[in-house]
Amino acid sequence: MTHIVWDWNGTLFHDIDAVVEATNEIFQPYGLGPYDVDGFREVYTRPIWVAYERMLGRSLRDGEWEALDLGFHEHYHRLMEACQLAEGALSSLGAWKDAGRTQSLLSMWAHERLVGKIGDLGIDGHFTRVDGLRSASGGTKAEHMVEHLKALDLDPEKVVVIGDSVDDAHAAQHVGARAILYTGGMTRRSDLKSVGVPVVDSLSEALGLV
Repeated sequence: MTHIVWDWNGTLFHDIDAVVEATNEIFQPYGLGPYDVDGFREVYTRPIWVAYERMLGRSLRDGEWEALDLGFHEHYHRLMEACQLAEGALSSLGAWKDAGRTQSLLSMWAHERLVGKIGDLGIDGHFTRVDGLRSASGGTKAEHMVEHLKALDLDPEKVVVIGDSVDDAHAAQHVGARAILYTGGMTRRSDLKSVGVPVVDSLSEALGLV
């Protein structure tokens, strides 16, 4: 493997506490919660509106998804200011770069926010390319992975994707790359294991597997 495509939220960026707290904020008026991290992982799934229906025990009403999504992001963007890089993220990025290999970042978070945040954290120089969502309708991560690797002119067989979700593994499989999944995000370990790719509890462990 000569190139790593990193995921951001829940992988390099340790934001699970902000995600859970923002979720608790929007469901407080419903009398639900508060969830802790493990409790949130038990109900979490993709797409997120399905997780919300699980929490409510009913289907979402007209306009309810839009209101919950807007409220979540308002709280999240405030709370994530206190979040930092995941343990081992900086050393892993540095070790891979020092080994003379390349790495990039592909996220389903808003592109401008992503670029700003990695600049604030001083890690933008580690990546040969950074892609976030540039439109409101994102599609699947698999579609974006195709475009990301095409822009980098990379052979997928020389690429490993490191992320925290089932979506990351599916995106890697879609293009013919390898995947390693990290347990620091929103998805339960058992759900990550079900995909059939290596699952690790630290980013340094992920780097060791690459």
